[in-house]
Amino acid sequence: MRALPPYADLLGLSIAELRDGMPLLTMPFGEAVLGRPGFVHGGAIAGLLEMAAFAALHASLADEADVTVKPVNVSVDYLRGGREKITYALGHVSRLGRRIANVDVSAWQDDPGAPIATARMTMLLRRG
Repeated sequence: MRALPPYADLLGLSIAELRDGMPLLTMPFGEAVLGRPGFVHGGAIAGLLEMAAFAALHASLADEADVTVKPVNVSVDYLRGGREKITYALGHVSRLGRRIANVDVSAWQDDPGAPIATARMTMLLRRG
């Protein structure tokens, strides 16, 4: 599995485990992700969703080391405020084509069935 990029370190992200072969990312609450008092900043949530999408896509491309991935469309839906606790995110590759991949991502805190945000990302794949 590929390491997370440096941006993930700024947010304090780590891979907690694999779920059905996809990396489950965690983001602790702290000063680096603080928005208004008591809440996670929306930009930090979007960053977590993006990193989870990249991690899921790279896990799906495990046998292909020479692929460059670029996001071409990102849509984030904020469903509720993230509170002062660990936030989790998990991506699912819904389509993996030759040039385009679609990834769905969900972020939650207490219950995966009650997400705080979701994202849909379309990625351009450049195979080298």
